[in-house]
Amino acid sequence: MNRKVSIARLATGVPGLDAILGGGIPDLSFNLILGAPGCGKTTLAHQLMFAMATRERPALFFTVLGESPMKMLRYQQQFSFFDQDKISGAIRFVSLGDDVATGTFTEVLKRITHEVETTAPALVFVDSFRSIMLEAQRQSDGSISQQQFIQQLGMQLMGWETTTFLIGEYSSKTGPPPIFTMADGLISLEQSVYRNSMVRKIQIMKMRGQATRPGVHTFRITGDGIVVFPAVEVRDDGNLAATPRRTDSTEKRLSMGVPRLDEMMGGGLPSGYSLLVAGPSGSGKTILATAFLVEGVRLGEPGVIVAFEQTPSQSRTRTIDELVRAGSIGLINTRSLDLSMDEVIQHLINLIHSMKATRVVIDSLSGFELAVAPTFREDFRESLFRMIAALSNLGVTVLMTSELEDRFTDLRFSPYGSAFLTDAIIVQRYIEVKSRLKRVMAVVKVRASAHSNALREFEINDGGIVIGETLSEYSGIMSGSPTLTTALAANDQDRRC
Repeated sequence: MNRKVSIARLATGVPGLDAILGGGIPDLSFNLILGAPGCGKTTLAHQLMFAMATRERPALFFTVLGESPMKMLRYQQQFSFFDQDKISGAIRFVSLGDDVATGTFTEVLKRITHEVETTAPALVFVDSFRSIMLEAQRQSDGSISQQQFIQQLGMQLMGWETTTFLIGEYSSKTGPPPIFTMADGLISLEQSVYRNSMVRKIQIMKMRGQATRPGVHTFRITGDGIVVFPAVEVRDDGNLAATPRRTDSTEKRLSMGVPRLDEMMGGGLPSGYSLLVAGPSGSGKTILATAFLVEGVRLGEPGVIVAFEQTPSQSRTRTIDELVRAGSIGLINTRSLDLSMDEVIQHLINLIHSMKATRVVIDSLSGFELAVAPTFREDFRESLFRMIAALSNLGVTVLMTSELEDRFTDLRFSPYGSAFLTDAIIVQRYIEVKSRLKRVMAVVKVRASAHSNALREFEINDGGIVIGETLSEYSGIMSGSPTLTTALAANDQDRRC
């Protein structure tokens, strides 16, 4: 061959699916949609069909056992992708139930052949293909074998110049059937159920002729059909493949909105940095995060808050709630127990783009872990890395809060070992002075920047956080102070790197 063949790709109409497919479904390809009952195979097939089918490129949908066309349509028309106008012209349903129950492989193949040659469709769907195999296996009248049936059907469908989808159940315990080797594309769906949470996953096991997004990706079935949330892909150079990186200068410093805190950080938080605010319950983490967002709005820098614990209206200040209602701050507020990290990242990226946000608050990592479905919690640290990398790639400045027990024997800034992922750390703690609890704050780290390492007392009043003087007068009184002092000293070298 002297001329390179160009293969057209068909848009699937499924949000996020084209991205993991590598651009869409190859035209004239032979594909399998696999998965257990209830995982969304038929919904995906119908969503693909309604998106791709036109009067010029009609679709032929074969139903086998289990559901009649009328019953199937009764449920599928509940989705917004369903288009009644296409049923009469662009889409035709054919039931193979009687042919499969009373015929043989040979008879079933003849019926499919007749319908395809009569209709001349551009798209062919068979649901469920496995039902044909199981039912026809019971026939023993000397007709063509299962292997011959697979080969002949595959060859004929490819010879008819159709884009074909065979839908069916498949168990990895039985080993891959022969048809897997013939298929151009293998799309696998699965669902994981743990107590009261359920997460659906999709994987492109095979797609000839194009680079697909590796790994398992999560999806939801909504009123609009299936929505896929592609996993953020981190390249070897640390950059993200999912989104373009902004070119904002990291020389810029952002004001934190808390008097004296900018001074402690060496002039504010460098633009594009990620900041971890760690401390025990009630120490003021959310109030500091609120001040950071409010200051951004005042300076014309839109923000987004992802709240996993208290809602803005439940916080000490109603300012965030008012700014959210006014559209100045974007809000993602959920306590769902079946989220995936990729779903959160996708919603967050979309909101950042729509609002042109430059500041992001995640409150808190502790609530985030609880919101993530149990099947993803084992990989929470890795997923957290991908999220921070994705936001860094966007050029936004991120503030995350982390709930910690106030221990006096050791000092940790995050239960997930995520402190090393962030560019800056602020720690808040309680100390006991003369039988009273006082709050103290210190800047532990601001990467590549000079900053104060002094411990300062602070109070919380109706106006927010008020930072006081250095705690030199409390020297030797504060429990656990050697641990914190050691940590601050250890970060002196890091800030100079």
